[in-house]
Amino acid sequence: MAATAHLIAIFLLATIHHSAADDRSSLLSFLAGLAPHSRLSLTNWNVSPNICNWTGISCHHPPPLQRVALLDLSGRSLRGRVSPVLSNLSSLEVLDLSDNFLTGPIPPELGSLSGLKQLSLSSNLLSGTIPFQLGFLNLLVYLDLGGNQLTGQIPSTLFCNYSNEMHKLSLQYIDLSNNSLTGEIPFPSNDLCRLDDLRYLLLWSNDLSGSIPPTLSNSSQLEWIDLESNNLSGGLPPHIFNNMPYLQFLYLSYNNLSTDDLNPFLTSLSNCSRLQELELAGNGLSGELPASIGDLSVNLLQLHLEENQITGIIHPNISNLVNLTYLNLSNNAFNGSIPPEIGRLRRLERFYLSNNRLTGKIPSSFGQIRQLGLLDISGNELSGSIPDSFADLPQFRRLLLNGNRLSGQIPPSIGNCINLEILDLSYNQLTGNIPSEIAGLQSLKLYLNLSNNNLQGHLPMEMSKMDMILALDLSCNNLSGMIPPQLGSCVALEYLNLSKNSFGGNLPSSIGALPYLKVLDLSSNQLLGAMPDSLKASSTLQFLNVSFNNFSGIIPGKGIFTSLTESSFFGNPGLCGYNLAGITHCKLQQRDHRLGKLIRILVSVMGTLSVLASLFFIACPMMMKRSGRPKCRLPSFRRPVLEHIDSTEDFTFTHCSDYPRLSYQQLVEATNGFADTNLIGSGRFGRVYKGNLRTSTKIAVKVLDQMPDCTATQLSVSFKRECEVLKRTKHRNLIRIVTACSRPDFKALVLPLMPNGSLERWLYHTKRAELSLELVVRVLSDVAEGMAYLHHYSPVRVVHCDLKPSNVLLDGDMTALVADFGIARLVKGGGDDGGASGDFDQSLGCCISTSGLLHGSVGYIAPEYGLGGHPSTQGDVYSFGVLLLEIITGKRPTDIVFHEGLTLHEWVKNHYHNNIDSIIPQELTLNLPSVAQHDPFYYKKLKRDLISELIELGLVCTQYSPSMRPTMIDVAHEMAILKQDISRLAVESSPILSNSSFEALSDHE
Repeated sequence: MAATAHLIAIFLLATIHHSAADDRSSLLSFLAGLAPHSRLSLTNWNVSPNICNWTGISCHHPPPLQRVALLDLSGRSLRGRVSPVLSNLSSLEVLDLSDNFLTGPIPPELGSLSGLKQLSLSSNLLSGTIPFQLGFLNLLVYLDLGGNQLTGQIPSTLFCNYSNEMHKLSLQYIDLSNNSLTGEIPFPSNDLCRLDDLRYLLLWSNDLSGSIPPTLSNSSQLEWIDLESNNLSGGLPPHIFNNMPYLQFLYLSYNNLSTDDLNPFLTSLSNCSRLQELELAGNGLSGELPASIGDLSVNLLQLHLEENQITGIIHPNISNLVNLTYLNLSNNAFNGSIPPEIGRLRRLERFYLSNNRLTGKIPSSFGQIRQLGLLDISGNELSGSIPDSFADLPQFRRLLLNGNRLSGQIPPSIGNCINLEILDLSYNQLTGNIPSEIAGLQSLKLYLNLSNNNLQGHLPMEMSKMDMILALDLSCNNLSGMIPPQLGSCVALEYLNLSKNSFGGNLPSSIGALPYLKVLDLSSNQLLGAMPDSLKASSTLQFLNVSFNNFSGIIPGKGIFTSLTESSFFGNPGLCGYNLAGITHCKLQQRDHRLGKLIRILVSVMGTLSVLASLFFIACPMMMKRSGRPKCRLPSFRRPVLEHIDSTEDFTFTHCSDYPRLSYQQLVEATNGFADTNLIGSGRFGRVYKGNLRTSTKIAVKVLDQMPDCTATQLSVSFKRECEVLKRTKHRNLIRIVTACSRPDFKALVLPLMPNGSLERWLYHTKRAELSLELVVRVLSDVAEGMAYLHHYSPVRVVHCDLKPSNVLLDGDMTALVADFGIARLVKGGGDDGGASGDFDQSLGCCISTSGLLHGSVGYIAPEYGLGGHPSTQGDVYSFGVLLLEIITGKRPTDIVFHEGLTLHEWVKNHYHNNIDSIIPQELTLNLPSVAQHDPFYYKKLKRDLISELIELGLVCTQYSPSMRPTMIDVAHEMAILKQDISRLAVESSPILSNSSFEALSDHE
């Protein structure tokens, strides 16, 4: 008997040993199928004899069983295929290969893992259909196949397994989102198959059709349903959701759902007491908004009903939703007045009511919504006056009331909204003067539009305070008086429209001198006199209309005037010109008079210069004799010159006490003779070396080299241009210069050494895995701030012309600094005579290489440069957009996938809506805030909201037409908001759904 027991024990041990050996063999077979570089993160596999100590593996049972229970290799940049051999891990309970680069089909053999409870293959590049065999995993709790390239229909076995005696699956989480799945949602049509424990159903962004299955109501534990962005049709189901007390998020937007009676559906949601977000936008909903809207959960935070055909009044009961922060009712057919009860929504931050048929007055109760930052009620039929209560909204940033029938005066109290960035009151019936309180709002950064009203009086002098505003439209009013010269203090202005008013007097020269003005419309006024010379001298002006005024004199033949047609000058009897049909031809004596005047001026100037030259040659020898050494001498270009930051003739930098005065020999010593081991980068115009001073201070020395296609003159221009930019700009997100050293055979800039290198290194070398989403947003925000300063706030406007990852440096605390201004263009000299452009050889052009080709870097250059367009700030915006898309997608704009004429912009646009996961590097979502890593709600917030907003911003910045791109001020503002959003998300808390702890799914109360 004892011998028998002993033999049985030996047999069992042999079986156990054989099974563990099978696991080891299967794992090594899987490893062998991965791409070689993918195995680097699994270096301890096959080193330890105990497989339970291998990376990503846990054993469910204690020794001596040693069977693999968990295999978690998520986010390890694995490339290869999901091997069928994994089905031999017969004790496996958790398989997580998400966030990698795995390709090919999902092996049907995985359906034989009868003990599997969690399967996650999301965010890979898997293709083919979903194997029906996965429906045989009777113990499966968590299934995530989202973010792949799966096609075909959803197998019905996932929702009903008739081989199971109970016909009941254990699934609590199903995510098949962001694929290309078709067909209907195969929820069982009877009660024989049930998913009683299902809590999360995520099928968004596919091509699913048919109706929402009625038997979905059997899954009463559902918390999150997301079916948006499909082709679902049929009626909005009235009885499916009334038995879901745990439902928190319901997304049905952008389908083809319809109803002409919203009441049954909304009533069915009244039992969903935990509902936080309801999205029904972009469907075919019609009928009126019923009183039952107010019976929705008091916990509701967001309500999206935009882009439907809902009619009738906005029911006052909507004010019962007191915790709403976002309400969008725009683009419907609402009529009646805005209910004053709306003031009860004290937590509302954004409210969209545009493009409806609302009438009546704007309720003063808006002033009670202290958190309101955006109010858009444009495109309605509202009347009456603008309420003073708007002045009580300290968070107000955007107020859009345009396209209504508002009357009365503009309330001066709006000037109390000190954070207001956009104010649009155009296309109304407003009267009276423009209040000085509004004219003096310095916060107006984007635009002020008061056009198409009945405003009168003079322009307030306070308008000079709006030094950040980009667009000002006061056209089609009854404004009069002279255009104040102080308007020239609005130095950021790009668009100015004063047409169709009654302005008189001369046009101030300060208007033409606005440094960034692109569009100027002064037509249909009573302006007189000659047009100021500043207009023809403007290098930025692209559109000018002075028709139907009383201007006189000769139309200039330079600047913007060379590209204008006669329509820009019609209706000015006193104007004459040449070769302009319909414009009086200038007489010969006028030309002779101008020519004579010019000759007299030149004679006077030449006489003065002759006198000064004589004095110079008399005084110089006397001064030399008195001092015993030459003072007035031409610079010798044969002697080495050390140009320190506070003692150069051409460059005036601020001295930094951390860096001593440096000689050329000290630079040689600091860089070990410019040794290759100290080389940290190279580019078209030179190399960058790291160096160590004797004080242990670390520096970077940028040595400019003369390349084969680069002349000495061009190299000198690049050197001087970079120094010129660096000396005139100072911002926390721009690199600063330490010293500049020049001699005939050596030109160098000394810069602080950035300990974290360039963004290029982080993207494509060893640091990609550490580049979290939060860090990406912070870096992009820094770059946007630096570029906004260069374009709009610097003493001299700078077009960088070569923004790319290698020109973004990261300091010790990962603050991003824009660098490398070797081909930058100083567009307008702050206080210089004629601007900085006069310092440079204009034959080189701007953003043009030494070989005559486009300078900058291929893939980042704006398309208009290739068509001969002049460098502009819009070109930099394009480069920033490419940089943003490159960081988000992890693809260089020159990748082979784009060689067939497909730009990064086009590739992202084609893939973005269909499969967002396939264009996002897995590393980007690895280091999410802890609550967002595995919780579906927070993951959705990040991936679908924040990342989507980043992608959309990149697409807007890279639009083909320069005029359609935003300014860097706009971009910096949007990035600042996104940075705040992700920072706030990082500190919020939420119940966590763990991908690695499937037990948590079973603890749901």
